[in-house]
Amino acid sequence: MTNHSQRPEGRHPEGRRLDGKRAVVTGGAQGIGAAIARRLAAEGAVVALLDLDAERAGAVLGAPHVGIACNVSSTASVDTAFARVASAIGGVDILVNNAGIGSAPGDGMDKYYAAQAAQANDPATPVDQTIHCEDQGWARVLDVTLNGAFRCTRAAVRLMAEQGIGGSIINIGSTAALAGNGPIPYCTAKAAVLGMTRAQAVELAPRGIRVNAVNPGATETPIYAPLPQEIKDKVAADSLLKRLATPDEVAGAVAFLASDDASYATGSTVTVNGGAYFS
Repeated sequence: MTNHSQRPEGRHPEGRRLDGKRAVVTGGAQGIGAAIARRLAAEGAVVALLDLDAERAGAVLGAPHVGIACNVSSTASVDTAFARVASAIGGVDILVNNAGIGSAPGDGMDKYYAAQAAQANDPATPVDQTIHCEDQGWARVLDVTLNGAFRCTRAAVRLMAEQGIGGSIINIGSTAALAGNGPIPYCTAKAAVLGMTRAQAVELAPRGIRVNAVNPGATETPIYAPLPQEIKDKVAADSLLKRLATPDEVAGAVAFLASDDASYATGSTVTVNGGAYFS
């Protein structure tokens, strides 16, 4: 039996730590996903960017990298996308589970924000989400953010097992999962992603597959765009560095975990939140 757990024999030249690697980034068309894809490509990887909008994903990098249509809330779509990954770039050595949503229709966040605004005039106004959150809003956030990460991990591990190779899986979590300062379905989904990270790190270590997570704090991405400006200003002020993160700063942590520089890291979480919350 091949010993997948042995130490790596060498390093790639500085700035090209991922030469010869094949990477898959979900939600790769914009925001953190696009930044991660660019960084992995700059490090030498060939990248498949999975997204609902394959054309937009493909435009992030261009050939030899590929954009592939994928709806992570559909098992059939995920399995089809990973079959396309296998034919387009030959397999997967690195998977970044980035696709996720922070809110969905019916999750009660519209009433939550309205109550927050009303507190300016009446501090006693209760700020509720749970009582307004309907099943469909709850289920939609968990299906994309948690179940989607599981579906993609399962498909990637099947490809790795077929080829008898190890690899690196990086899940994008959130410090909201630890601090509880976000939409309840989102915090729940991201907390579960961190639990899945640890459980799969234990399970997949004998195959030489490392599983880690990156916990971004508030980051300048489309998911933050709809938030009221006063909330974004408060979130920035709550960090020690007094600003939001950039997607490139999150991508740097992902590139580290994907590379042999992190060859002894599994089941770990790297927090990139400007000191807003210590975990």
